[in-house]
Amino acid sequence: MERSKVYYTDMRTAIGDGLPSKLKRLIKAAGIGNIDMDGKFVAIKMHFGELGNISFLRPNYAKAVADTVKEFGGKPFLTDCNTMYPGSRKNALEHLECAWENGFSPLSTGCPIIIGDGLKGTDDVLVPVVGGEYVKEAKIGRAVMDADVFISLSHFKGHEMTGFGGAIKNIGMGCGSRAGKTEQHSDGKPVVYEEKCRGCKRCMRECANNGLVFNAETKKMTINTDNCVGCGRCLGACSFDAIDFACDTAPVFLNRKMAEYAKAVVDGRPAFHVSLVIEISPNCDCHAENDAPILPNIGMFASFDPVALDRACVDACLKQTPLPNTQLTDNLAKPDFCDHHDHFTNSTPESNWQSCLEHAEKIGLGTNGYELIFVK
Repeated sequence: MERSKVYYTDMRTAIGDGLPSKLKRLIKAAGIGNIDMDGKFVAIKMHFGELGNISFLRPNYAKAVADTVKEFGGKPFLTDCNTMYPGSRKNALEHLECAWENGFSPLSTGCPIIIGDGLKGTDDVLVPVVGGEYVKEAKIGRAVMDADVFISLSHFKGHEMTGFGGAIKNIGMGCGSRAGKTEQHSDGKPVVYEEKCRGCKRCMRECANNGLVFNAETKKMTINTDNCVGCGRCLGACSFDAIDFACDTAPVFLNRKMAEYAKAVVDGRPAFHVSLVIEISPNCDCHAENDAPILPNIGMFASFDPVALDRACVDACLKQTPLPNTQLTDNLAKPDFCDHHDHFTNSTPESNWQSCLEHAEKIGLGTNGYELIFVK
């Protein structure tokens, strides 16, 4: 398979030339202007960040992309779909308020914000997955699919279940409606190790499905497997490693379903992808907090191929030296820890992140082979 072109620039700037201007140059060099956007609706999919998290992409970057789209005659809007877990983005009203509080508005970004799956997260459409092995019809937010052109603007960072979150996760998981997110997460069920459970109930605040039950006698948490959808939010919420997945293949199925959802979103229309590899927190921006970055800021990447883009970002990260006093270096310092010589696996050993890129290439979403082109 022919290698895809991935364009890259670092985070250095000259006096009078800021990063938003540099991002515009990058995406123009990568060919975004080759897309016919004249008079077309252009969805810019990004993550507005959970309240309390401050590592999400700043609105300035969204404005740079939106302004470029308008320069080519397009009608851009920022979009994301509602979450399946409690938080500040589980319905459109709270989601918009969260976006506004985090600085996203038509004034700061230069375009409207539309929540892709509607008020309650139920406004979705069934989209066929050509070549899908796990998903035949993906449940995608209607506004996302109504757009003529699709652009992914991703914050590339770590992730507590998938190892990293980049373009494919931003598209596949991010564009799924609440039902779509549930479908992607639903293969594995967690278990609670009672000897590690402190009975703090922190995990219960993350469960939207009554999947957790607190035993008042033992002061320990248990799983109601009938209600649990396997979303993994409780795993990320536990500070004591008391929760794990009973099925160790669950992350593999999640990664593969996520790739199939991404393919449903981009098939049959022009699509372009941008990832900023900065503030590389160990967990998703869905968290109401962000731990210290595990790696230094690297740069901005753009491509028409989301698989090649993710692979290029991963490779750039794996070349870096871990930052001190982080989740990654804490893991490496454990006396019984097995060093996988892979920053994302070392940060979240259960993730099996390679399965996403391997399956994405298999189903024709893109290729892992790429040519990296530097843009000043």
